Amino acid sequence: MLDWFSERIKNLFKDSKNKKQIVDFEALKETIGYNFIDEKLFIQALKHRSYLPVTQEQRIHSNERLELLGDAVLGLIVVDFLYKRYPHKEEGELTNMKSLFVSRRILAKIARTLKLGQHLLISDAEERSGGRKRSSINSDAMESILGAIYLDGGLSSARIFVEEKMLVHFDEIIENDLHTNFKSMLLEYSQSQSLGSPCYNVESVEGPDHERTFNIQVKIQDDILGMGTANSKKRAEQLAAREALKTLYII
Repeated sequence: MLDWFSERIKNLFKDSKNKKQIVDFEALKETIGYNFIDEKLFIQALKHRSYLPVTQEQRIHSNERLELLGDAVLGLIVVDFLYKRYPHKEEGELTNMKSLFVSRRILAKIARTLKLGQHLLISDAEERSGGRKRSSINSDAMESILGAIYLDGGLSSARIFVEEKMLVHFDEIIENDLHTNFKSMLLEYSQSQSLGSPCYNVESVEGPDHERTFNIQVKIQDDILGMGTANSKKRAEQLAAREALKTLYII
């Protein structure tokens, strides 16, 4: 069945003006740990919009719709995981961990460990410009694959994929994030653009003295770029800086 499927895909994506792309579906199936029932979903999950001129299809046939769905499914699964794992953490802390884990930077990192980029269907021009390694394309592909798995096998299959391929790295990712100096990164960027230094303001302090929660806002010039919430000013500032970097598409 799979040999026939692979041959069908090879023939489907031939074009005289483009290099024929051959996807190793056997390797990809083993990588993602899921065997699709609906082969069309599998193909669409791999199809970047740059490849549509090859197949002469409209944009709705790219992986963008599946990416949107996958983003929502991932958010649900991750929040459910955090809610059950940390019964005593407040909403702000859970939100911060969720935002980190589903960020473009982390999804792209996981996609690279799976070597997902080498299996994508992209145009020759996109490939020459480094598209297979681009963070945005890799992170979007992770979400589109998840969206396709959800449609093909339901929430239980999607949850297994997230747990086995993504959440297995959760502790390492959170630990590494705690040691990343986002304030230094934001300062370096701001000064490189001649924008001056970021300004951090305490917007509010909540809770009793022994359990305070700080809400801190970061601005560059007059633009509010991020908010951070944590049980220390230092950590809240780091989280605010991280959100600002995401707003600026630095991470």
